[in-house]
Amino acid sequence: MPAPAIKHSSSQHTMLGASAAALRKVIAYPLKRRKHPEPEQELAFNSCAMHDPVKDVLENEIIPQLMLAHLIDGSLRSASIELQSEAVPIDAEASIGFATLSLRREATGLLEEVDRILSQGVSVEEVYLDLLAPAARHLGKMWETDDCDFVDVTMGLWRLQEVMREISLRSPPRGPSGGFRKSALFCPLPGDVHSFGAQMIEEVFARAGWQSEVFLQPERRELLDVIARKPLDLIGLTITRDCSPCAVASLIKAIRGVSANPHISVLIGGRAVNSSRAFVSEAGADGTAIDACAALDMAQRMVTNARQRALPQ
Repeated sequence: MPAPAIKHSSSQHTMLGASAAALRKVIAYPLKRRKHPEPEQELAFNSCAMHDPVKDVLENEIIPQLMLAHLIDGSLRSASIELQSEAVPIDAEASIGFATLSLRREATGLLEEVDRILSQGVSVEEVYLDLLAPAARHLGKMWETDDCDFVDVTMGLWRLQEVMREISLRSPPRGPSGGFRKSALFCPLPGDVHSFGAQMIEEVFARAGWQSEVFLQPERRELLDVIARKPLDLIGLTITRDCSPCAVASLIKAIRGVSANPHISVLIGGRAVNSSRAFVSEAGADGTAIDACAALDMAQRMVTNARQRALPQ
């Protein structure tokens, strides 16, 4: 059985520099379709979808990431940890230009542009929040308005993701400032194919000194197995699909039941949570936050208090 897809911040891999030609050929044929096909076209498409794993991955993962990019742009706006006030800020025009550039250049060329921006004193966090996330959002808008086709948008986002991975690899998170590092695992709710938000949140926590991981597209059993083996301080669940608080409550109850840390804290967030004020309490979570900065503050307090409760009286 293959190992679960857990990414550790300290050991990322990159495909930067690899030619995108092969990927483009794979994408182009099965995914040349309209966003709103005619009924007979939709029927023909659906009849072969179950036989096309490449299409499934791209439609269920990459395009949802585009749709999540606007959430990243808003919810992580205040999450920068080391902003440098003397740097020239990245404006909306620059992010739009970078999105357009991602349609023409390979990831290596995009990285050269990012290096130029970083050399001006802009922080890595600002590149994430003010350049890459808005650029991904703009690509999604371009696809929605038919300004570029599905293949071009997919390739553009793929290149942006490669740039993000390379920047993270070259600029590892800082170590703990003292004491034990707090540990966290972030993942989408099992069954939710959207993982871009969990990856970005994990990156923010990692850069704040947490020992953090992200679990991509977990099965419930695999997630519970990881939690049972690792004494994690925090589990963060992103919820973007429609689901009831009861379904989330069942998972959270299972998490607390198997956790190697009896004082584990559970944070939840996402569109489904934001749409209902009662969702958090009904699901039995410890809290939610309006953005990653608030999530960091909340998690710090929750984990510190949990550790104090765990001390012998």
